[in-house]
Formats: sequence, structure tokens, C-alpha cells
Amino acid sequence: MIDPPKEGVKEAVENCKRAGIKTVMITGDHIETAKAIARDIGILGRTDLAITGAELDKISSEKLEKEIMNYSVFARVSPEHKVKIVKAFQANGKVTAMTGDGVNDAPALKMADIGIAMGREGTDVAKGASDMILADDNFVTIVEAVKMGRHILDNIKKAVHFLLATNVGEIVVIFLGLLLGLESPLLAIQLLWVNLVTDSLPAIALGLEPADSNIMRRKPENSKKGSFADGLFGKIIVEGMMIGILTLLSFTIGNNLYGINTGRAMAFVSLSMLELVHSFNIKSTESLFKIGIKQNPYLIGAFILGTVLQVSVVSTPWIAKIFDCVPLNLSQWGIVITISLCPIIIIEIQKKINEIRFGKRIYEFNSKTTNEKASI
Repeated sequence: MIDPPKEGVKEAVENCKRAGIKTVMITGDHIETAKAIARDIGILGRTDLAITGAELDKISSEKLEKEIMNYSVFARVSPEHKVKIVKAFQANGKVTAMTGDGVNDAPALKMADIGIAMGREGTDVAKGASDMILADDNFVTIVEAVKMGRHILDNIKKAVHFLLATNVGEIVVIFLGLLLGLESPLLAIQLLWVNLVTDSLPAIALGLEPADSNIMRRKPENSKKGSFADGLFGKIIVEGMMIGILTLLSFTIGNNLYGINTGRAMAFVSLSMLELVHSFNIKSTESLFKIGIKQNPYLIGAFILGTVLQVSVVSTPWIAKIFDCVPLNLSQWGIVITISLCPIIIIEIQKKINEIRFGKRIYEFNSKTTNEKASI
């Protein structure tokens, strides 16, 4: 007698392996039955071990903690065994997710980092002890939730990365301008416009960025790492300095060749366009020339709308008067456009350096030969 696995579970388990997630079967079934099912759906690999609750009783907690990553099937277990298993994985620094539906599962669900109860068959006690409830009682849904979680986290990081880098750039413009004894490169109303338009529109669009095609081929994030780990803080500072220095360069050229008003207008347009162009660099840690720019129509729309609005502010006389701007001629626009495209080259170099320093986030996976040691 066998309860066949649900459709899509085998593929979901393989997706977990690709994502660096170790899937473990904990069941009350006979060990031979459990092993047969686990092999069929890809949980029990060639080097993985299976163990019964009776054998678990003979193993000390210290020994189990050392050997826990070798086991993928636990059969004939009691509620106490489930808690012991969760603690052993956690002792190895793993983030554990535990599924369950019965009253006896509640202690393990509570102990796990993420308790997942069944919404249809689960008891109220199990649901109350859990952090998350599966409405369809399907393991495949957990994998989709992991993918969605990674996607949301990526987009939050992109939006924060962009906003902090551009704001650092604006600070650098004003601060360095004062240190160098320059007249104010930007007026208060111009800075306000940049913050309201060319900061906000791309940030919102980056929050709507589609999921990376390799999102489930990345190792899980280390929960102990800070938000600015893996060079993000350095990226923000470097990119902010880049935006600020390029804006000051535009101002200096305009001020020296055409006067203070033209210099400010060029700095104003350059800062806006630098931020709009830089938003495409934030899309991915991979080269922009490799991934392209077509995946997110919202970002393209934000760039076009921001560019049109910025050009209108400088070119429309009655609006330009409000922002104390003067129109730019073709040679001045040529300087502004050239400077505005510089971030693409600079960030491509930075991405290559970061790849060398911190390594690629994507790793190769072979379901036949690889047995990833990661979280449950």
C-alpha cells in the first residue's frame, strides 16, 4: 500500500535543490515505505541516509547535530523526535521550515524558524502554532512562496540601493561644491524636483522588476548577514560619489564656458539624467549588456516620463522660470548627454570587480551528482 506523491512534488524538490534548500521527509510510515517514496521524488539521494525514531533515541543530541546533514528521511518518529530534528538543523546554523497538520506537530512547528500548517487538513492547534498556513496543502506552493519571497526581497534591495545611492550623490554635489568654494551648483527647488521625480519614479519601477530567471539557482541568503552585506554599502558610496562628481563636472564645464546660470541648468539636467540612467544599472548584479533592459516596461516608462519632464522643465520658458533655468543649446545638451551615459561604463567595471571579490551568486547544479547541504 502506498500513498502516491502529489503531482509536481518531484519537480518542486528538484527546484529546492537548485535553490540550495535541503528537503527532508519526516513521517510515521515504515522506513522502507518512506525510503521508496523519498527516492521516487528525489529527496533520498545516493549519499543520503534514512533513520527511524528508535535509532534516533540511541543517538545523543551532540552526535545528531554533527551528522544531521547526512539524513534525509526520518521514519516512525514521535513528536519529540521532530523537535529534536529541528534543533539539530538549527544547531548547524540552518534556517528550518517545518510542515505539519496534527496536534502532535505543534511543538515542532513552534520550534522551527518557519512553521507551516496545512489549511485544509490541519488542526486549529497546528495552525495556531504556525507562522504560515498552506491553503491548498501542497508542497509545491511552499517552493513558489520561496521564489516570491526572494523576488520581493530583491526588489526591496534594488529600490533601497537606488534611493540611497542617488541621495548620496545629491549630498556629494552640495558638500563638495561648498568644500571647493563653488557657488551653489543646484538651487533648493531644483533638488526638490530631482527628489520628487527622478528619484521616486525609477524607485517605484524597480520595486516592480520581474523575478530574475536565475532566482531559484541562488544559494539562500545568510540570515546573519546585514542588509548591506556583500559589498552593497560600498556600491552605494561609490555610485553616490560617481553621481555627485559627474554632476559637479557638468556644472564646472557649464560655469566656466557659459556662466553660472547655464552651469546650474547643466548640473540640474545632468543630475536628473544620471539618476534615470543609473536606475538600469540597479536591475541586476550581472552586466546590463547581458540581461538587457526590456524585461521591465515600468522602468522604461519611468525613464521616458522622467526624461520628458526634465527636458520640459528646462525647455519650456514659463516652467524654466520657476526653476530658475536657462535653455541649453546643442553643444550643451551634447555635454550633458555624454556625462549622463558615463554611469553605464563605470558600473560595468564595478560589477566585474565585485564579481571577482565576492563571487557569483548563481551556482551550477546537477541533480544527478550534487547533494546540496543547506536548509530544510
